[in-house]
Amino acid sequence: MISDITIGQYFPGNSVIHKMDSRMKIVLTVALIVAIFVCKSIFSLLAVILASVLLVLISQIPMKTVLKSIKPLVVIIIFTTILNLFYGEGEPLVQLGKLKITQDGIMTAVFMSVRIIVLVVISSLLTYTTSPTELTDGLERLMKPLKVFKIDVHSISMTMTIALRFIPTLTEEIEKIMSAQKSRGADMESGNLIHKAKALIPVLIPLFVSAFRRANELAYAMECRCYRGGEGRTKMKVMKLSARDYGALAVVILFFVGIILLNHFFADII
Repeated sequence: MISDITIGQYFPGNSVIHKMDSRMKIVLTVALIVAIFVCKSIFSLLAVILASVLLVLISQIPMKTVLKSIKPLVVIIIFTTILNLFYGEGEPLVQLGKLKITQDGIMTAVFMSVRIIVLVVISSLLTYTTSPTELTDGLERLMKPLKVFKIDVHSISMTMTIALRFIPTLTEEIEKIMSAQKSRGADMESGNLIHKAKALIPVLIPLFVSAFRRANELAYAMECRCYRGGEGRTKMKVMKLSARDYGALAVVILFFVGIILLNHFFADII
């Protein structure tokens, strides 16, 4: 399960999405996430699903890798789905004491689970197709207006990017520690929930030590390279929006309008 966590990883490629400006990718990702929650009919939901599949195909990221990003969240998705089953209104299809399952509850559960899955897929594509450096520069440029309020946007964007970048590193570290503990006879799979929680203590302590050590080494390395924040720094690659970026923006706007129209004309078909 730990090896299935792919959030924060970058997969180099030559796809159209890889070549897009990082600022436009961030903006369009936010727009698509909003479109997910705007869906109110089954047709608009199907449109979002088809759009996410199409984006995966265009990005040339293996579908197996994308599905790995969903696997760690299976328990959360199932729990959310079951919970939403009992929040519907109307005539009950199944009655379990005071709990009832209605058609509205089933549709709510389906919508919520699909929204979470598509949300994870679209968000993962951003990190899959954007290098940490480009992501940092894109976030910093988008948050540049906040400098008026004396907010250090460079530090915020750098912190967010480093946090994403270290997710795969910490995942690999967890696997190494767990393998080392198992080779010493540690039992982390059998027993009840309390026993499994106690078995994780020998893993968490070395993990925290390793994380702090890596953070200290990174800070020392940045200091040795005379890093003093974003003030007065120049960029090796100057970001510039191209026709490709404007075309993608136009497509997403049309897609958003299409979602609204589907909600309007098929409001009664949920």
